[in-house]
Amino acid sequence: MPDKQAAGALESITAELKRGSKGKGPPPVHLWNPPDCGDIDMRIAADGTWFYQKTPIGRPALVKLFASVLKREGEKYYLVTPVEKCGIVVDDAPFLAVEMTADQEDRGRVLHFRTNVDEWVTCGPDHALRFERESGSGGLRPYLHVRRDLWAKVTRALFYDLVAMGEERDVEGRMMFGVASRCVFFPMAPAEAVRDFA
Repeated sequence: MPDKQAAGALESITAELKRGSKGKGPPPVHLWNPPDCGDIDMRIAADGTWFYQKTPIGRPALVKLFASVLKREGEKYYLVTPVEKCGIVVDDAPFLAVEMTADQEDRGRVLHFRTNVDEWVTCGPDHALRFERESGSGGLRPYLHVRRDLWAKVTRALFYDLVAMGEERDVEGRMMFGVASRCVFFPMAPAEAVRDFA
């Protein structure tokens, strides 16, 4: 998309979002299916930084506004309003989990995560943790489900905290090492692999 057309699309999205941001709660982007207006030169880097035309977006309020209307369809990401959607590039996951707290309830531990756009997510049945093998190093990359197929990469420091909370449990006849929240156990790796590493 040419720069002028892309800038016009971004201005249109921003104006539409500001008009519609008076209500409470996140916009119902899952209900919106507007026409595709093509891609704009916007990218979310692996470290969570949002770029527009290769320049970091320095206004946190604007990043939060765009993050609130992010939608994933298959492997593609869009900024969506009721009247249009524009494709953007996401290098890894669109969000980062940057802070974690742990509560103890009657039925066990509950983990809460804050994303880099100040959204709190409680890990459990609706917001799973997943752990992917890194190619090359064989290490693990942890991710937290935020909403509607959008994930946050858990920072390395928080991953170490999760490992420190980890425990072994039998999962379908195999001992696995993982972490639990809201009565759900999220396996990281086979227990014997963790023992060997330790």
